[in-house]
Amino acid sequence: MSLKDKVVSETMKLAAHPAVAPILQDERFMKLLLAALSMPGKITELSEEQRLNLIRVLGLATAEEVANLKRTVRSLEDELAEIRAQRDS
Repeated sequence: MSLKDKVVSETMKLAAHPAVAPILQDERFMKLLLAALSMPGKITELSEEQRLNLIRVLGLATAEEVANLKRTVRSLEDELAEIRAQRDS
């Protein structure tokens, strides 16, 4: 289920609640919600350089950085296993 589908589903559940209904009827709130839902599509339209700049500004990790981190962790786990094996023998 996509983020948009999840938000729409949860919004429909909340819309039935009497305390929440007036908020969902507020035009400003609905504009904000629609803007938030359109963000993934807008980010996809950005150029690669703009995406990388946005990722840096938001402090997010890139897929390449995550892959490098996984390789480093795997390497360190292997090294630790070797050290433990040497210690136990």
